Order: sequence, then C-alpha cells, then structure tokens
Amino acid sequence: MRSTIITIGNSKGVRIPKPLLEESGLGTEVEIKAKSGEIIIVPAKTDTKLSDTALLTEKILARDWLRNEEDEAWAELQ
Repeated sequence: MRSTIITIGNSKGVRIPKPLLEESGLGTEVEIKAKSGEIIIVPAKTDTKLSDTALLTEKILARDWLRNEEDEAWAELQ
C-alpha cells in the first residue's frame, strides 16, 4: 500500500488506513524505531519495572528540589 508523508504541525506523519491498522493489531500506544531506510512501529511495552519508576521519580524530585530557590527558602527558615 502506498502513502505519502504529510506535514503535521512541526512534525511529519503518515496516515495509516483503517484496514491496515486493524490488520496489524496495534493499539493506541506504540514505539517507533528507526533503522537504515526503515521506520518500524511496534506495540508499546507496558511492563514498567519498579526500578524504572523509582529512577524516574528520583529524577523528578531532583529537578524540583535541587534548585537555588529551594536552598534560599530553606536558608531563610534557619
């Protein structure tokens, strides 16, 4: 099946015909991988490990707490 690459905002996209999408069995969340001359779309993995979640949480806390404004606010309380 032939299609064209279209502009969608600042990105590019390809319309996937409904019959092809139904045949593929893909859901709403997918992973997109690039390989030499190919773009591969596969179902997204849903099994998030606890360690992955903890690492993301630690990164978010570091972003929110390790700021100069926080240090200044705590210094004023002492």
